[in-house]
Amino acid sequence: MLGAGAALENIVPPVPADTFILLGGFLAVRGPAEVTLVFLVTWLANAVGALLVYGAGYRFGPPFFDSRLGRLLLQPEQLARVRRFYRRRGTSAIFFARFLPGLRAVVPAFAGVARLSFASVALPVTIASALWYGGLVWLGAMAGENLEAIAEWFAAANRLLLLIAIGVAAVILVAWRRTRLPGARPDDDRS
Repeated sequence: MLGAGAALENIVPPVPADTFILLGGFLAVRGPAEVTLVFLVTWLANAVGALLVYGAGYRFGPPFFDSRLGRLLLQPEQLARVRRFYRRRGTSAIFFARFLPGLRAVVPAFAGVARLSFASVALPVTIASALWYGGLVWLGAMAGENLEAIAEWFAAANRLLLLIAIGVAAVILVAWRRTRLPGARPDDDRS
């Protein structure tokens, strides 16, 4: 399921794959799954999904943008600008976009439309996906291994926040009481 979510994110950007991957790392530490396997499955599924989107953009993108609907979305000069951008900065744009939700799905498709070579797309996609998903799995695993410490930290933070809330409530109560006393004047009369 984690692999399917990581792959599907390339086609349907609102899929919350990052959350699933964090949870996968967390559960791998606390349950029967293996952290390395969670990483490999999600990384490879995401990278393959992105490369399939690239392939679809390569195969179907140019004919689509030659159609009436395609020209409505991007006029020929706009498409030419996209292609020039990808030829100049495509590899770095693909790499950095892999860390940005939503753009993750669009950038490989336009790399295909721009007719970038497979290698110039595959390299940044696989490296960035490895870094991103590796980091997410690691964070999830660290949370799973340190659940008790995290729970203690949250309990201490909540106690502190409760004390602050009591203090703020006391100040509000005192101010409220003062405004209710006979002869109390509104603030704007005290010039």
